[in-house]
Amino acid sequence: MTGAVVPGAMAVILGGGVAGAWMLRRAWSLKAGKAPWRWAGLSLLSLSILWPAWVLGEARGPFTALTLLSVAAFAVIASGYTLRPAKAGRAAREGLAPEPAERAPSAWRTTLRWSLAGPIGMVAAMGLGISYAVWAPGEMQTRLLIGGLIVPLAWGGAMAWTLADSRILRATAVLVGTAIVGFGAAMLKGFT
Repeated sequence: MTGAVVPGAMAVILGGGVAGAWMLRRAWSLKAGKAPWRWAGLSLLSLSILWPAWVLGEARGPFTALTLLSVAAFAVIASGYTLRPAKAGRAAREGLAPEPAERAPSAWRTTLRWSLAGPIGMVAAMGLGISYAVWAPGEMQTRLLIGGLIVPLAWGGAMAWTLADSRILRATAVLVGTAIVGFGAAMLKGFT
C-alpha cells in the first residue's frame, strides 16, 4: 500500500461523512419529504464505512472509516451551533423535557419490562455479538474479541432504552426482532 493512497482515501471518507451527515441533518430539519434525504445520507454513510475495507485493508479500513465519519459528523453538528440567551421564569420550565408517561403499575408490565431489560435484552445483545463475530472480516481472534465487547454495550443500551421507552410493545418487537435477525444471520453463515 502506497503512502499516497491513505491520505486520498481519508479525504474521500471525510467528504462522504460530511455529505452523509449533512443529508441526515437536512432530513431531520424538514417537515415533509424526509425519506429521500434520509436514505441518501444513510446509504452514503454505509458506503463510506464499507469501501475502505478494500482500499485500506479488512482491519484498518472500517476502523479508519468509523473514526473519520465520527469526526465529520461532529463537524457538521458543530457547524449549526448557536448560542441563545437563557430563558427566565415560566418559559424556562415549559422548555424542559417532558416527564415520562405516568401509568399505573401492573404486574404484567413490570414483568415484561424486567424480562426485556434482563434476559431478552441479553439474548438480543448476544445475537449482535455472535453475528459480528461470524460475519465481520479479519482474524478470528479479533472478531471474537470485538463481538464479545459488543455484547455488554448492546445489553446496556437495550436496558436503558427499554426502561426509558413508554411504549413497551415497541421495545418488545425491536429486541425480539434483533435477537431473531442476529442469530439468524449467524446461522446462515454456518450453512454456507
